[in-house]
Amino acid sequence: MPLVMLEPTLIYLVVFTIGLVLERSGVTWSQTTMVNRRNYDSSVNVTAVIEQLLTGYDNRLRPNFGGPHLPVDMEVEIASFDTISEVNMDYTLTLYLTQYWVDTRLRYDYFFEAPGDFMTLPGDFAERIWVPDTFFANDKNSFLHEVTEENKRVRLYGNGSIEYGMRFTTTLACMMDLHNYPLDTQNCTVEIESYGYTMSDVEIFWKKERDSVKGVYNVQLPQFDIMNFDTQVTVESLSTGDYKRLSLSFKMARNIGYFIFQTYLPSILIVMLSWVSFWINHEATSARVALGITTVLTMTTISTGVRSSLPRISYVKAIDIYLVMCFVFVFAALLEYAAVNYTYWGARAKKKTKKYKENHSFAKSSETVFMNDNEKDEQRMSPIPSLRHRQNTALSESDKVTPGFRMISPGHRCGYTGRTIQTTRAQQRRRLLQNLKTRARKIRSSIPKIKDVNIIDKYSRLVFPLSFIGFNGIYWCYYLL
Repeated sequence: MPLVMLEPTLIYLVVFTIGLVLERSGVTWSQTTMVNRRNYDSSVNVTAVIEQLLTGYDNRLRPNFGGPHLPVDMEVEIASFDTISEVNMDYTLTLYLTQYWVDTRLRYDYFFEAPGDFMTLPGDFAERIWVPDTFFANDKNSFLHEVTEENKRVRLYGNGSIEYGMRFTTTLACMMDLHNYPLDTQNCTVEIESYGYTMSDVEIFWKKERDSVKGVYNVQLPQFDIMNFDTQVTVESLSTGDYKRLSLSFKMARNIGYFIFQTYLPSILIVMLSWVSFWINHEATSARVALGITTVLTMTTISTGVRSSLPRISYVKAIDIYLVMCFVFVFAALLEYAAVNYTYWGARAKKKTKKYKENHSFAKSSETVFMNDNEKDEQRMSPIPSLRHRQNTALSESDKVTPGFRMISPGHRCGYTGRTIQTTRAQQRRRLLQNLKTRARKIRSSIPKIKDVNIIDKYSRLVFPLSFIGFNGIYWCYYLL
């Protein structure tokens, strides 16, 4: 009986001694248990297990070869939007693409239990196993990042599940509609598809529908704001079969701030500068002409700079309409001075011509009257009787001539009408020209005559700004609302 009582005491004493020793050494029970487990896991030859899994493994055959199709799930994380080019109709982005599928040939959970339930293997391991032949249907150029190592990873789970990820930069085609440029919104897509496997062999899916895409709202673009994104699944029917395609579309609105300060605001200021000529005296020809030509050339330079950053498309863009109208306003201001100058100097020239004609006609008429009086006096006072008799007989014969007496040519008596037809045609032409001249005179008479050319400038100071404000109101309401 005493020996039986001593056995528990000895056991407790031994346990207490061991605990005291472990406490002084700084090691806990949980740590000893973890060490034992790690020692147990590390005792397994993982390299031998992997080599055993790959023994007889054919990476040319998909999992479940000859059986049902293999589902492959996709996840995309956007790292950055690099560039968006309207000239080349494409955009560049860097992304992480992760693919998930199950290959039971690589199942290792009956050999050992890996820490964390998976093994992380380098990217070159993907060359020894089967991987999906995924490609981007609208890809122009892509490259895989290799600094400091090739940016690929493979995670192998115990049940044969595989997680295959990579980081790369791709340039994708995006056919943009530039009718409303630069007040436009664009819709660019990422098209993911299997290149060789039809839906009977491999079928791709978004892993979590819309949640499969991450990092969209974290990226920033210099000229665009990402308004929304959406995921779609479509089927592409080709001559080689039906293929499943995953689409990721971005709806992007262009930031107008850059164009306000680079295009719209300078154009508005140039148009307003052309109005300064309305306050300059119309006799300052050099100043007004120089100002008008300068504004026209400046608008031409702005238009050329805008078109150089855009593709050569046939349809009219919103910015083209604005620049053309600004050019029209600037050119109209230059033509306004031409009208003022023509009216002013034309009126002066008419006055000088009229005054010259009046003076010249008065001098000529007075000279003619003086000469006629002198001739009559000479004839009346002439000592030669024949001259006096000639004047009297001329007056008597003129009184004897009968007004109704006419000479009839033999041609008329015979019915000859060729010359008459030509005469009638010439008369019709003369009548037509006379009618046109009469109408032109009526139109000229209906136009109010401008006595003071400064009135044109006064009306222009009001008409030009109001017209430009009205155009801007219509333009911005149409494209923004």
